[in-house]
Amino acid sequence: MQTQLDEIADDVFRLSTYVPDANIIFNQFVVRSDEPLLFHTGLRSLFPLTSEAIGRVVPLERLRWVTFGHVEADEMGAMNAYLEAAPRAQIAHGALGCVVQVNDLADRPPRPLDDGEVLDLGGRRVRNVETPHVPHGWDAHVLYEEVTRTLFCGDLGTRFGEATATTTDDIVPDALASESFGAPTALTPSTAPTIRRLSELDVDTLALMHGPAYQGDCRKALLELSDGYARMLDASLS
Repeated sequence: MQTQLDEIADDVFRLSTYVPDANIIFNQFVVRSDEPLLFHTGLRSLFPLTSEAIGRVVPLERLRWVTFGHVEADEMGAMNAYLEAAPRAQIAHGALGCVVQVNDLADRPPRPLDDGEVLDLGGRRVRNVETPHVPHGWDAHVLYEEVTRTLFCGDLGTRFGEATATTTDDIVPDALASESFGAPTALTPSTAPTIRRLSELDVDTLALMHGPAYQGDCRKALLELSDGYARMLDASLS
């Protein structure tokens, strides 16, 4: 396996590793700034590949913030490996997630983030947006980089198979079709409204965890995704 590195926005880099056995890609994202930030650590087993790729963007020891969408192996399995490799790095996660999981799991105390709180990275600003149970996980949240208008949206928009670094093609049909594999998204009355709220952000790029970075009409894509989940919920209740 190899990790591909692409700049998807100004000083925002996508690290992508395709795992053939699972027929899915695992993405991490680096925001290069005065205080470099990593969104997703990837699996522990992928740390040698992903850390080498990050080193092509910023020296690994300069990482300041390590973040992820929710507590799950492919999102944060290599968390402590990065804390060891980067002495100044600190985990930043939603306050609730820190209380219920990350305080105990991380080798160093994390930085809890309130809903709407902004981390000033020096040249870039990432805003924490809490999305509990969307797509899954009590501690789920997304990060919005305000300067490049990039939404790091975790497992939202998941698709299987290999993918180009970026796309303007419609991502919604594949995302909804991926629900046939184990129904990963929590269908609740708050699922669609939560995604609709994300559509109110001024987004140029949807940085997907499993798929290409989408650079089309992001507001439309999020609204159509929320409508799709609303239909699924209605169908499950009928």
